[in-house]
Amino acid sequence: MNLIEINGLRKRYKDVEALRGFDLKVPEGTVCGFLGRNGAGKTTTLKILLGLVRPNGGSAQIFGLDCTDPAQSVLIRQRIGFVTENKDLYPYMTVGQTLRFTAGFFPKWRHDLAARYLKLFALPEDRKVTKLSKGNLSKLMLLLSMARGAELLILDEPTDGLDPAVTEEVLAALVDLAAQEGVAIFFSSHQLQEVEQIADRVCIIHEGRAVLQEELDELRSSYRLIQMVVEQGIEDSALAFTGVEKINREGRVISVLVSQNAEQVIETARARQATSIDVRPVGLKEIFLTAVRTQA
Repeated sequence: MNLIEINGLRKRYKDVEALRGFDLKVPEGTVCGFLGRNGAGKTTTLKILLGLVRPNGGSAQIFGLDCTDPAQSVLIRQRIGFVTENKDLYPYMTVGQTLRFTAGFFPKWRHDLAARYLKLFALPEDRKVTKLSKGNLSKLMLLLSMARGAELLILDEPTDGLDPAVTEEVLAALVDLAAQEGVAIFFSSHQLQEVEQIADRVCIIHEGRAVLQEELDELRSSYRLIQMVVEQGIEDSALAFTGVEKINREGRVISVLVSQNAEQVIETARARQATSIDVRPVGLKEIFLTAVRTQA
């Protein structure tokens, strides 16, 4: 079953087409990283899922409920936790008051999780929200979303502006929540290393369309960089197999990035008497850059 299902989603802001037939499926029990350049349509997608923006076309569902229907959107928000870019809280409240105030709105509030993350994040209960550092404010917002008994977390740049130590704390807490409580997580991020660290699935959006959706393990197993040294040249047309994503040349060294048919590329190199052939896996950064550059 898909917790999130989007089909043909479209959204236009005056002269800007933010989403142009965007499709997305996020299965149950998934930690899904949502990637894209600035302006690709990530935040618009999240706002539509949260019922904050109405699309011009297509459909968006969470738990099988229509995100664009006001009544169903309320039911959705009762079952999810979310953190947006604007981390606004009541400034006159302390951390402890904020927790008690928020808990009153959620019948499934997990006092045990709130206590656990309050201690883990080292948040001072008696400190006012206005006196919190940016890192502590982000941790408080995450705590509020993680403790409400949600089935799904939707997070917009959850580690934005955090120092490396705090970032590791937050990522570890998210992994723990997904593993121990079975909570699905859908989060946007510009930090590819963080996505690669905790996600088991990724979706890449470019100019309002999905250009890649796949399990991260599948991507890691299918993408390869093949580097060969050849005395005689190999023309690009000889390497034009399905799945050849990019070809770079530096003198006698040819680098070929493939998403499939690596063996055919290797056989071609051997047939052209390549003096050396090296095959290695690639990281998410290379896959992301290839996906968006190919579309561009």
